[in-house]
Parts: sequence; structure tokens; C-alpha cells
Amino acid sequence: MLRRLSLALAVASASAGLAWAEQAPLSTKTDLITVYQEAADNNADLAAARADYQARREVVPQARSGLLPNLSAGATMTDTRTAIDSPAITSSRSGTVYQANLSQPLFRADRWFQLQAAEATSEQAALELSATEQNLILQSAETYFAVLRAQDTLASTKAEEAAFKRQLDQANERFDVGLSDKTDVLEAQAGFDTARANRIIAQRQVDDAFQALITLTNREHGALEGILHSLPILAPTPNDAKAWVDTAAAQNLNLQASNYAVDAAEETLRQRKSGHAPTLDAVASYQKGDNDSLGFSNSSTSFAGQPRFNGDVEQRSIGLQLNIPLYSGGLTSSQVRESYQRLTQSEQLRESLRRQVVQNTRNLHRAVNTDVETVQARKQSIISNQSALEATEIGYQVGTRNIVDVLDSQRQLYNSVRTYNDARYDYILNNLRLKQAAGTLSPADLEALGSYLKPDYNPDKDFLPPDLAKAAEAQLRGNQDY
Repeated sequence: MLRRLSLALAVASASAGLAWAEQAPLSTKTDLITVYQEAADNNADLAAARADYQARREVVPQARSGLLPNLSAGATMTDTRTAIDSPAITSSRSGTVYQANLSQPLFRADRWFQLQAAEATSEQAALELSATEQNLILQSAETYFAVLRAQDTLASTKAEEAAFKRQLDQANERFDVGLSDKTDVLEAQAGFDTARANRIIAQRQVDDAFQALITLTNREHGALEGILHSLPILAPTPNDAKAWVDTAAAQNLNLQASNYAVDAAEETLRQRKSGHAPTLDAVASYQKGDNDSLGFSNSSTSFAGQPRFNGDVEQRSIGLQLNIPLYSGGLTSSQVRESYQRLTQSEQLRESLRRQVVQNTRNLHRAVNTDVETVQARKQSIISNQSALEATEIGYQVGTRNIVDVLDSQRQLYNSVRTYNDARYDYILNNLRLKQAAGTLSPADLEALGSYLKPDYNPDKDFLPPDLAKAAEAQLRGNQDY
């Protein structure tokens, strides 16, 4: 019977695999690194994050400009007509003035702290971009393995549908020769109909998973390389939750970015407080134009004992400009209070993020260790359910079990197959999530997984671990040494 079960799986896999091969030749299979590289090149969210970083880093030169010289130049052209009613006098004046002004801040505490805040904001933006790029690594893996998970689920539902169809045919044969009643046929038909509905849903889930991959990479993929069942299922290294938490506290990118957010808030608070401080600038100006335009009379009479001349006049000045703020309607004090609250907000957000990082790291460390045991247990459950199905089918043949028992055993078998594959993919993704929480996730982790990808992976044949039938047969015969 085990041989018959394996044959049914093989027939279902071969028929489905033929259609798969027609749709997606092996030469078109895409691996995990290729998906990540395409996502890095084409992902719209990442492109938006990079543009946001480039925009936010401009706050540094903008803030620095407040400490650098400010030079301006200009020209003024005027034409003035003056009319006096009594006595009737009309005069006109015209001329051009060229001018240049230079200002160099000497003491501007507020602008200095503004520069410090801008630099912290720029570092925060850089780390947030790095976190987005790191998240794309995980997103690429999640999307990739979501396709493989959906394909394995579809393969198992196809095999389940084929097994229920075989059971329905057997029930009809037994009913025709009088070995069973109509109830067995109806039960088998109900099981087959349910399996068929599950297969239709599973097919849609495969299509949905491929659509998510298109959204991520902006290109279509015919097929993906699958993961080998020989992938080592190992505990995290080091297998110490505290060590992972310490690493996360020091290297988690979002947590590092929050540190710079606090620094920026502190510098902004200093900037607002310095609004009470005096400012000192060095100023210089130069003007050149005719007498009229510069406010001199065209006459040669004296003013304040100084002679006045016709023609162009040049004016140069250089000096220091001191400004002492006395009262601004409470604006500066209000800005200080606002900045203090913003600093408190950023500190509390950092603390909340730190707690969340610690929680996620500990949870993911436990999850990976649980996954290690779960994968082995799920694999053993397939073997046990195969053995149980074999025993149930034998009991059905001799009349000690009914058709419902057989159908339930089949459902449990294929459900154990799906939960086994789910456990495998959960283990892979939880490992990557743990590394992301610790801030150590990199493309090298995807490359390491790539060495366990199978280029000729066919979901309809490879969704089961090899030698399961042999293991189930050994268990059924009581061979505990397998």
C-alpha cells in the first residue's frame, strides 16, 4: 500500500510537472540573489528612500551657509522729476548706482547649533536609508520563499486531490461489486470535492505570490530555484539570547538612527536657547554712482563744511554690527519650550524602540530554536502519518476501518506535509529576521542560502523530503533503527 501511495504521488507530480515544464523552462529559473539584485535596482520604495536621503542630507550645507560670508551686488537706475508750483520751477535728475555688500558672521551661536543639529539629522537619514536597504534583503527573501511555499502547498494539494480521486474510484468499484454502500461513495466524493477546491485556492495563492514578486522586482519570473531538503537546520550561533540582544542594542540600524534623532533634538534645543544670545557680524559695503543718485547735490556749495563735487562718487564702509535681542514677544521662550518637548518625545521614542528591539530579538531567538525542533518533528509526523494511513487502508480492506477513517488519515498526511514545509520556510525567514534585528543581516546571508538552492527544482516532485516512503515502511514494520 505504501508503494501504491508513493505511485499516486508520483503520477500526480508527473502530470502536473509536465504542465509546469511547458510554462517555465529550467533555463528561465531565477535564484534568490538575482531576485534581490533586481529588487535593489528596480524597487520603487527603495528608490524613494534614496531620494529622501539625498534631500535630507542637504540640510547640512543649508545650515553651514549661515556661518559663511554673504556677498551681494546690485545696481540702481533712477530718473527723478521735481516740479514746484510757485515759483514755477521744474528739474530732473537721473543716474546709476552700483553697490556691493559683504556680511561675515563672527558670533552666531544659534547657527552653530543649527549646523550640529543638521549633521545629526543627516546621519540619521543615512542610517534610515541603510535600514531600508537592509529591510529589502529580508523582503526579497520573504517574497521569494512565499512563492516556494505557495508552490509546495499547491503540489501537496494536487497530490491530495489525486489521492482522494483514487479513493473515490476505489469506493465506486467496491460499491459496484457490493463490497460497500453508497455512503462510502458519498464520503469519498465529498473528500475529493474539498481537495479540488483546496487545489484551486492554492493555485490562486501561487499566482498571488508571483504577482508580489513582480511588484518587488518590476519584472516577470517564469520559475524559481527551490530550496533543498538538505538545508542544515541548526540553532543560531551563538545560541545565547543575551548575546543577540547586546548585538542588537549596538548595531540595530533603526536604533542607531534614533540615537541621532535624539542628538538632533538636543542641538535644536541649544539653538533655540541661543536665541537669547547677542550676535556679532562683520559688515562691509561699497557704492559707486553720481552725486544725485547717492544723495549729493549737483551744486558745488559746501555741506557741513565739506565741498561737494559734480560727477561720480564712491563710498566704502567696513564695521562691526552687534545685535542684542531684548524682547521678541515671547517667541524665543516659546521655541525653547517646544524644543524641550520635542527632545523628550525623541528620547521616549528611542526608549520605546529599544524595548521593541529587545523583545523582537528575544522572540526571534526563541522562534529559531523552536523552528529547529519543529522541522524535525514535522518531518517525523509525515512518516508517522504515512504509516498510519497504510495501517488504516489495510484495516479498511479487512473491514475494521471505514472510509471516513481512510479519508481522515489522508487529510492528516497531506496536512503534515504542508506544515513541514511551512516549518522549513519559517526557520529560514526567522533566521534572517533575527539577523536583521541584530543589525547584521547582509546580502552574504542570501548567498549562503543560495548554495542550497536546486536549479532543477520541480515543486510537484520535490515538495516531499526524499526517502519518506522508506522511512514510513520501516516505522510500520517496527524498525526503530532507521
